[in-house]
Amino acid sequence: MRVTLLGTGDTTGTPTVGCTCETCEAARDRGVERTRFSVHVENERTGESLLIDASPDFRYQFLREGVSLPDGIVITHVHFDHLDGLGNVYRLVDDVRVFAPDEVDPQTGRSVAETVDADYHYLDAITVSPESPLSPFETCGFEVTLAPVDHPPQLCYGLAVEDPETGAKLSLSGDTSYDIPEPSREVLADPDVLLADAIVPAHLCEHHPMGGRHAGADGVPRTFGTKHMTREGALALADDLDATETRLVHVAHFYPVEEAFAEPLAVDGEVFEL
Repeated sequence: MRVTLLGTGDTTGTPTVGCTCETCEAARDRGVERTRFSVHVENERTGESLLIDASPDFRYQFLREGVSLPDGIVITHVHFDHLDGLGNVYRLVDDVRVFAPDEVDPQTGRSVAETVDADYHYLDAITVSPESPLSPFETCGFEVTLAPVDHPPQLCYGLAVEDPETGAKLSLSGDTSYDIPEPSREVLADPDVLLADAIVPAHLCEHHPMGGRHAGADGVPRTFGTKHMTREGALALADDLDATETRLVHVAHFYPVEEAFAEPLAVDGEVFEL
């Protein structure tokens, strides 16, 4: 299993367009990026590849990293920075199956799978496959399991990708607060690599209108507002899940420059062989 981090940033990415903050300027000076979130997982045994979330930066990411076009795609939720790159498959692939959760979201009145099917009905290359959370399915020679997480007000999912031949396991928290249900934690547990949402460091919770939530025994918030984990929350989750290695993703440019490029925060283009 070869994992390439195509996009490790939040909704605006780093550098953010038009931003001259120290972190964005440092990213430009260093020649590093955090484009909108997406992960490419290659099965070197079968020659197939799986794309997790379709970033609006799809074209740029694939050209930059030189990875193969996907044989399967998983969409974790319907926010534009995870979905709206799907149109890029037009004229690039003849047929690709898009796996998405089948739970009806009370906020939208339809599931992620139904939203994908409706929004991209004009793409003949796409076949939508609704999947039940917590029930494994197979694609690209991998076993994939969607894990409900906590990203109010809409439904969102993390996932585990396992190679049944080698035992390698990749887990993604998805966009989430620290309040991930126990059944989902069981799905995500014991990964070789965990990609965990860590939008900002905990000390920035004082700037959020809703502050921080889910404080640990040390009083440090593990959730920024309601939707995303803090750095400290993501690292606590990694400990909870007994992750062998952890990379922090969905990172905002609000990290102070002296913290923004420190381990274990990820940047685009990192590759892991599992």
